[in-house]
Amino acid sequence: MVWGAINTAGRSTLVHVQGRITAQRYVEKILRPHALPLLADQDAIFQQDNSRPHTARLTTQFLTDHHVQVLPWPSMSPDMNPIEHLWDELDRRVRRREEAPANHRDLLQALQEEWDTIPQQDIRHLIQSMPRRCRAVVAAQGSHTPY
Repeated sequence: MVWGAINTAGRSTLVHVQGRITAQRYVEKILRPHALPLLADQDAIFQQDNSRPHTARLTTQFLTDHHVQVLPWPSMSPDMNPIEHLWDELDRRVRRREEAPANHRDLLQALQEEWDTIPQQDIRHLIQSMPRRCRAVVAAQGSHTPY
């Protein structure tokens, strides 16, 4: 598994996560070294889903202690996170490579290379689509949307 974060000005490096991710590992291996620097000096809202490591008391306390504003995420909601579109794009890019990754190390390298070449303009466009996404969900009363 890899973790990554985006904002209108940039993106994190991809973080390879081996094994089960606990709240402790999420805070120490992802949030502290990767998410906090990306959020520093920005009026940002951090978006994540409701997986257990994201909602654990340890995680929420860490984010509160570091003054990170988190987007409230309903427990039963469509996945509108714009990064999901980037994961799909990343998958397509790696699959289109002339030479498929031969092993785990090659795959991680290919993922990072392709992640780095996704135009920032595409990321900005996805993030700026959030108001439209929210309106579409409301209009569809929580049902299917084009997003």
